[in-house]
Amino acid sequence: MSVPIIRGRPQQLLELNLEMLTDFLVTFLRDEVTRKGYHQVLVALSGGVDSAVTCYLAARAFSPTKVHALRLPYRSSSPDSLMHAQLVIEALGIHSQTIEITAAVDGYAKLVEGMTPHRKGNLMSRVRMMIGFDQSLALNALPLGTGNKTERMFGYYTWHGDDAPPVNPLGDLFKTQVWALAKHLGVPEAIIGKPPSADLIPGQSDEADLGISYERGDTILTHLMAGYEEAYLISLGFSESELALVKGLVAKTHWKRKPPICAMVSSTAIDEFYLRPVDY
Repeated sequence: MSVPIIRGRPQQLLELNLEMLTDFLVTFLRDEVTRKGYHQVLVALSGGVDSAVTCYLAARAFSPTKVHALRLPYRSSSPDSLMHAQLVIEALGIHSQTIEITAAVDGYAKLVEGMTPHRKGNLMSRVRMMIGFDQSLALNALPLGTGNKTERMFGYYTWHGDDAPPVNPLGDLFKTQVWALAKHLGVPEAIIGKPPSADLIPGQSDEADLGISYERGDTILTHLMAGYEEAYLISLGFSESELALVKGLVAKTHWKRKPPICAMVSSTAIDEFYLRPVDY
């Protein structure tokens, strides 16, 4: 996917040295995973571009024989999701396992009243992560996260669901940067080119849920985070309503990007005041 252009101006803030980035992320994975005592990794492979890129990076970092892909479909999941995940599995030669989550999700859903599609979507995500951590123990493989920076900044994920893995190579990459990296790594075009979807509700679309395209959202985010004034973004062709939407999504989901907030009653509060030697 090409880098978007607004009024003829290339979005240089989003451009990356993809070869250097790949080397860095591969080294990052090796260092963080082995530092934690693991030599294998596990990825919940959804059929989307983020989990596909994570698998491609992991295969480079550890060899395909040490990468385990989990396909975790629900009965309403798109058949394309399974098919696209299989493209990655076959292209890389990684281990794979498919575990149907319908019984687990529906078993709980039948016990409660008023189950909405939104609630069920969050339930699916948390069931998938529960299975991922259980399989991590069975396989002695560390779970890898797949969430990108755009999703994290917009809060477009299930808290303690898809954000739960302890190591995430994509967390500082905007969605459009993940697409660029996917092309560089050779991820199949069928995965890169399809409309992004969490695939938690039939017909769901990321960009419809968010109310803005990733290209425009990423450009606004990267400029605001780099300190550009709103007036400059308006001069690039963005509307005040788009800026308000992006700023609103970031502001109302700030809590999701933080660890649980604990009441501090001592000078040794974890992650607050407690100064200690590094763990390694």
